[in-house]
Amino acid sequence: MSALDPWLLERLVCPLTRTPLRWDEAAGELVSDAARLAYPVRDGVPVLLIDAARPLAA
Repeated sequence: MSALDPWLLERLVCPLTRTPLRWDEAAGELVSDAARLAYPVRDGVPVLLIDAARPLAA
């Protein structure tokens, strides 16, 4: 998957912590370091639902 639009990435925040997200290109996910969650991106659309996120390994 290619990188997300930089304009969009600057505006996206974690729905749990309201902190910025970073793009993990290798995994194709948006990562919240503060919440230790990774949000999926499906067909180019970020799925920013806490229930859809996966916990990151410690």
